Amino acid sequence: MRQWSVLGEGPIHAARQMGLLLALGAALTLVKTVMVPAGQRPLFFGLAVLQASTAAAGWSPIWARLHPRAPLVLTAPAFVVLAASIWAAGGIAAGAAPFFVLVFVWVGLHFPARAALAVTPAALLAYLGPMIAAGRPAQVVISAALFIPTLLAVAVVVARQVDHHRHDRAALRRARDEIAQAERWRAALTSTLAHDVRSPLTSVQFALETLHDDEGDLPAAQRRTFTEMALRQTARIRRLAVSLLDADRVDAEGRLRLDLQPVPLRAAIDAALTYLTHPVTVAMDGDMKICADPVRLEQILINLVTNALRHGDPPIVISAAPAPGDQVAICVRDHGPGVPEDKREVLFSRFSSADAAPESVGLGLWITRELARAHGGDVVYTPADPGACFTVTLPGAESPSQPPADSRP
Repeated sequence: MRQWSVLGEGPIHAARQMGLLLALGAALTLVKTVMVPAGQRPLFFGLAVLQASTAAAGWSPIWARLHPRAPLVLTAPAFVVLAASIWAAGGIAAGAAPFFVLVFVWVGLHFPARAALAVTPAALLAYLGPMIAAGRPAQVVISAALFIPTLLAVAVVVARQVDHHRHDRAALRRARDEIAQAERWRAALTSTLAHDVRSPLTSVQFALETLHDDEGDLPAAQRRTFTEMALRQTARIRRLAVSLLDADRVDAEGRLRLDLQPVPLRAAIDAALTYLTHPVTVAMDGDMKICADPVRLEQILINLVTNALRHGDPPIVISAAPAPGDQVAICVRDHGPGVPEDKREVLFSRFSSADAAPESVGLGLWITRELARAHGGDVVYTPADPGACFTVTLPGAESPSQPPADSRP
């Protein structure tokens, strides 16, 4: 039903509304045909046919492919019909004046104020020309000449008001989009927290259960090791919670605020690996600095390494090298079976089905990509031989164009 609606904005609806106006004019002209002298009937019948054919053209789908102001051409046949009607009435415009009003209101509703100014000369000619041709007195013509400028003023006021409401609606749409994006980010951060605390919570639980079941058999050094591991993982959970659930991290426009600073990459990798219990090899020639949020960088590294440990086979190797565009490429490679080809398209999607592990919720790689993009980088997968390689690119600390502190993934 909406496909044939006359109400709305744009060239399609503008043309349809003018089509209805012309169809109304055609009906009235046909009624008038039987009321005029026989000598004038062919003229009125021809005017009715012109209006009906133009009305049909107003419902053509071609307007969707034309310029937004193309429907203004429909005013030309309308003015021709109105001018002929005034001339046939002996220069009396009483019957045609309401249609002039409707045409100018239609122009104001659908087009800018300058469009009304553009059609004014044609309207003046259509309104005053027949009067002059019919020999109407000069004072009548002069009085009538004030009518069209009045209609122009009406059309300008209508156009300005419509434009004002259009800007208000656009502002409301932007505000709704920004609120929706902010809510999506907050939901994403909450999901991130649920995902990232699983591993440290497991380590804390293991340490506490071991200490709880200890009946004095564990040496003091080993108990201290378990205690330090639990405290370290607890500190990580606390840091994740404060970081991810802090409402100030997401601004009104839905952008994630990053605490960007130069970060020594090798030190960041070593710190992240302290939270993991499996051996990981770091293969780097020298050290380099990247521009990153240290907490977010830790999330990226731990997610990639955890993904490699879960789905790949050892050895797990982390390497880094400069990349084009003053960026640094960090590669995490395993030597497992790799990612099946039919799963690669959804690899970085939220709640991805590519992760078949029963304990996985399919968020790790999605989180990693969103955080990398927030920094101005990205994450890609490339098959290795054997294994899988995930490469995250982040801006180098010496990059002349560092990513903005407010980043929108």
